Amino acid sequence: MSASSDEAPWGNTVLVEFDEGIAWVTLNRPDKRNAMNPTLNDEMVRTLDALEADPRCKVLVLTGAGESWSAGMDLKEYFREVDEADDPSVQIRVRRASAEWQWKRLANWSKPTIAMVNGWCFGGAFTPLVACDLAISDEEAQYGLSEINWGIPPGGVVTRALAATVSQRDALYFIMTGELFDGRRAAEMRLVNESVPADRLRERTRELALKLAATNPVVLRAAKVGYKVARDMPWEQAEDYLYAKFEQSQFLDRTHGREKGMSQFLDDKTYKPGLSAYRD
Repeated sequence: MSASSDEAPWGNTVLVEFDEGIAWVTLNRPDKRNAMNPTLNDEMVRTLDALEADPRCKVLVLTGAGESWSAGMDLKEYFREVDEADDPSVQIRVRRASAEWQWKRLANWSKPTIAMVNGWCFGGAFTPLVACDLAISDEEAQYGLSEINWGIPPGGVVTRALAATVSQRDALYFIMTGELFDGRRAAEMRLVNESVPADRLRERTRELALKLAATNPVVLRAAKVGYKVARDMPWEQAEDYLYAKFEQSQFLDRTHGREKGMSQFLDDKTYKPGLSAYRD
């Protein structure tokens, strides 16, 4: 595993390590439970920009240092200090950087992304969690939308993130009560793909990341982007769009993966995933 270099665009609040095509991106403010302040948000924007063009990164895993994934937005540095600046341009810039990486770029990133939730996940942290393509959680991780207890509704697009992943009943229950839930419940609600014991979290996440890293990147990108864009389209429009993505992927794939796969399946009969019950 190789660590990030001194010349890398990330800094003290974001760490990056490379491991067999996986970029392990760690939010690094453990003393603040990895609460997201303006500095971290700026560094994450630069990190996503850099890794998108970095051949060492085929899959991005987002996690947190210490015992937390992220406690959400830093109340002091993100809210109070920005408000006290009494300069609308500062607030605009700070909010733009936050939204830029937490959902605008992360949700539409060209490479696969996995959230590895290793502990506390609160408030604003739900946005990058949902923006990641997949999520694996420690079954004991604690989740919470505690804003209601502070006299405020969830900020940013946290509510929108919940609406995109869990049922209305579950979303409104936790938004309106502020109660905590664990990784097991998060998996039951489909907020994450699965939850595992803490001692298996990195192993299971790495296993999934390596599987994605070994998949044809052109086809993988077309598949994930196609889903995210087409889900809000009418059926007729989605059909046209998805066929266009299909044809685009064939044009861009210099390895000719479709032709090889078809040949293995139809001609060589060397590859029949999930079809062991069938006979030639």
